[in-house]
Amino acid sequence: MQKEIHPTYHKIEVTCSCGNTFDTQSTYAEDMLRIDVCGKCHPFYSGKQKIVDTAGRVEKFNRKFAKTVFSKEDKSTDSKKDK
Repeated sequence: MQKEIHPTYHKIEVTCSCGNTFDTQSTYAEDMLRIDVCGKCHPFYSGKQKIVDTAGRVEKFNRKFAKTVFSKEDKSTDSKKDK
C-alpha cells in the first residue's frame, strides 16, 4: 500500500432530521454529518409505508393482474376437463 494517498478513517456523529443520532466511522472530512432520512424514520424500515395511488394506477394494475391469473387458472381447469 502506498503511504499518504488514502483518506483518514475516523469516527463521526450522524444526525438525522428526525432527531436520531448515532456514531459511525467514515472517510467523511468533517466530524458531523446531517442526513434527511435514517433507519428509524424511513417509511420502509419503520413499517409506516404508504402507497400513494395517483389516478387509480394501483387498482388498474391489480385488475389487469387478476385477469391474467384467472385466465391461466381457467385454461388449466379446462384442459383437465377435456381429458
